[in-house]
Amino acid sequence: MSNPNHAQLKKGVSPYEKSNTKSSIRQLINTLPPFFILWAAAYLSLSVSYWLALPFIILASGFVIRTFIVFHDCCHGSFFKSRKANDILGTITGILTLFPYQQWKHSHAIHHSTSSNLDKRGIGDMWLLTVDEYLETSFWKRVYYRLYRSPFVMFGIGPIAIFCINYRFNVKGAKRAERINTWITNAGIIVLYGLLCWALGWQNFLLIQAPIFWFSGALGIWLFYVQHQFEDSYFENEEEWSYVKAAVEGSSYYKLPKLLQWMTGNIGFHHVHHLSPRVPNYNLEQAHNAVPPLQHATTITFGTSLKALNFRLWDEDNKAFVSFKQIKHLLGKNGAAAALARAKNKPPAGGEVA
Repeated sequence: MSNPNHAQLKKGVSPYEKSNTKSSIRQLINTLPPFFILWAAAYLSLSVSYWLALPFIILASGFVIRTFIVFHDCCHGSFFKSRKANDILGTITGILTLFPYQQWKHSHAIHHSTSSNLDKRGIGDMWLLTVDEYLETSFWKRVYYRLYRSPFVMFGIGPIAIFCINYRFNVKGAKRAERINTWITNAGIIVLYGLLCWALGWQNFLLIQAPIFWFSGALGIWLFYVQHQFEDSYFENEEEWSYVKAAVEGSSYYKLPKLLQWMTGNIGFHHVHHLSPRVPNYNLEQAHNAVPPLQHATTITFGTSLKALNFRLWDEDNKAFVSFKQIKHLLGKNGAAAALARAKNKPPAGGEVA
């Protein structure tokens, strides 16, 4: 999208920023009860076969994502008109999805205000290095970064690291309300899981909840990953950074089949969401269709989004993602110093570029 005008775009989406209580209640009804029913069906199926339970487990994982979207809207104050209602529902759905409401609300607000800003990375986003940063850093940090960006770690170990460890603790400097909410969330998870283990047996509980947790966690990380790291994405330093461009060029339109679009709460219209977080998820598609410039946002499909698995570093010179393989030739026998010098098209101090 060329030269998007913030005022015009905001004016175009403003009619869709108001939550509708009936629509919100309807979404709760078609989200939470189906999740509980599918969970129960998976448990009852265990007495026959785990293979019979697996389809229910996979479907339940999808409804965890849908529950997270409700949580996500509550964090933005867009699900209900009442702030108190959003806070209460956000805390409850946070227990179900393992997210501490106040903590995530805070970090996610920072993500929205700094998305695609290379000078303000580190809170609420995924670790991303530029090519120069990667070449300048130590060998062991490069190894750690490569592990972090590998699909196995990001989507395999990632859900465990994020939900079982990171979100169970308060961040340094957290305010009192945020700390208390994290403790309440942890206590709620312990009580809920403890009751289910007592009633169903811990083995049965783990056979169902563990894969639901992993499938939904991996899918959630994938959605966040591809909606900010895609071909023709947008990243700039502070002096060149634009909120509007970060929203509509640094966030993708993930065009999914209708069933998956519904299951993921329209979060594929991520460019609309970043332009105006006040738009409830059930209004995102309408806002997209009503504002023609938004329809020119980068569109990705499931097939094209798979390319993102090779996006490892941001090349500031070419404004594009590159893979580790593409910069491998830069890491010659003179090491990172020679590589960085080669990237900047100049010889390293004390020698020739190898």
